[in-house]
Amino acid sequence: MAMTSSRYQVFTDEQWARIEPLLPSNVGRAARPFGDHRRVVEGIAYRYRTGIPWRDLPREVFGPWQTVWKRHRRYAQDGTWDRVLAHVLAEADAAGRIDWNLSVDATIARAHQHATNTPRPDQDTGGSIESQEPRP
Repeated sequence: MAMTSSRYQVFTDEQWARIEPLLPSNVGRAARPFGDHRRVVEGIAYRYRTGIPWRDLPREVFGPWQTVWKRHRRYAQDGTWDRVLAHVLAEADAAGRIDWNLSVDATIARAHQHATNTPRPDQDTGGSIESQEPRP
C-alpha cells in the first residue's frame, strides 16, 4: 500500500520498492503478523529526521508510537537495519553514486583542568596508599 504524498512521507515509491523486499515477511510468523511495513518504517524515518520523541509521532499518520518503536527496536536487534544499509550501500557503490574520499580533521579540543578527575602535578596526594596515621 503506497502512502499518499504528504509532509510526513520520507521515501519515494522507488526508494520504498528497493527497501521493502529486505524487511522481514509474515511468512511462517506464529505471532501477530506485522502491519503495514511502510507506515511503520516511514514513522521511524520521520522520527529521526525531525528529532521528535517517539511519543510525539502523529498517531493518525503512523499509528501507535509504541508499534513504531517496537518495530525499530526489533529490526535493530535482529540485524534488519544492518542488512538494509549494506544492500543500499552496495547498490549505490555499484552505480558509482558514493564518493569514498574522506577528510580527517586533527583539531584538538582542550579540556579545562577541572574537567578531569586526576590531580594536578603540583598537588601532593600522599602517594598511592593513604596512611591512616596522623602526620607528624
